[in-house]
Amino acid sequence: MSMNEIRQFGSPQDLRIALGKQQYIASDEIATILYLSQQLCKPVLAEGPAGVGKTELAKALAGATGRELIRLQCYEGLDETKALYEWEYAKQLLYTQLLRDKLSETLSNIASLSMAADRLAAEEDVFFSMRFLLQRPLLRAILSDRPVVLLIDEIDRADAEFEAFLLEVLSDFQVSVPELGTLKAVHQPLVVLTSNNTRELSEALKRRCLYLFIDYPSVDQELAVVRLKVPDLAPKMARQAVELVHQMRTMDLRKSPSISETLDWAKTLVTLNAHNLDDQTLETTLSVLLKHEHDLERAKKQLFSPSNRRRGDAPDIRPFEN
Repeated sequence: MSMNEIRQFGSPQDLRIALGKQQYIASDEIATILYLSQQLCKPVLAEGPAGVGKTELAKALAGATGRELIRLQCYEGLDETKALYEWEYAKQLLYTQLLRDKLSETLSNIASLSMAADRLAAEEDVFFSMRFLLQRPLLRAILSDRPVVLLIDEIDRADAEFEAFLLEVLSDFQVSVPELGTLKAVHQPLVVLTSNNTRELSEALKRRCLYLFIDYPSVDQELAVVRLKVPDLAPKMARQAVELVHQMRTMDLRKSPSISETLDWAKTLVTLNAHNLDDQTLETTLSVLLKHEHDLERAKKQLFSPSNRRRGDAPDIRPFEN
């Protein structure tokens, strides 16, 4: 597929294969929901714990379909201006200064201030045009001359007011700019919204979306990701590492290890040329997985039990159902 080709898919299985070529291992459910999103022209709302691959899914979808990815990162205090557009007032002022002589000529022989104001009003289209409009992610996605994937990342971090505004944009994919009129989407973007479930999203938003819950993968699924992304890690070590990560996720931690942290740890083990998950290897690399002191202390207390230390070998890892 060339870089300029926008790809459609005939079935969820075709899309799943295409996502695999982007190094994203998608379940049947994920492939089906994304396929339906394309066919029904509906946004996808992907919810789940932080670090399970929701953002990576949007990136993989963009790669699989040959579309540009446009990302709007949400945060508390995000408003329409930062998401849609701003007028570049500094640029407008610069142009005003550069065109000062022309403005003086335009206003020559004007007898009153009101007439001068009317004459300037007739010229305001020059200064309120697309050349002075700074496009933010939402407007860029709407006005793009090629189809795009619009990622609205961590929508749960934005305020409820912004979520309500977003409903209007997602309903008709057009924006009203007072100085320019209504700007409509050239191509309707594929939209992926992600949420880490830090707050409940509105029912109105959920109704407009196809819902997808992405949880931590099973041992075998995560092992497949590790083998794909870190092929240099020995198979036995890879399984032992993934099973240990899954054991940590059963602990009462402030933040469980994400898939990206599992991959970082796998790369760490390869870099250190580790051949066994013994106490020393774990103790010196555990902070790659856990990022809070409380979590590190709790994990060490449970993993480095006296029985494990007497053996001097890797911690006891419980068997998991695959």
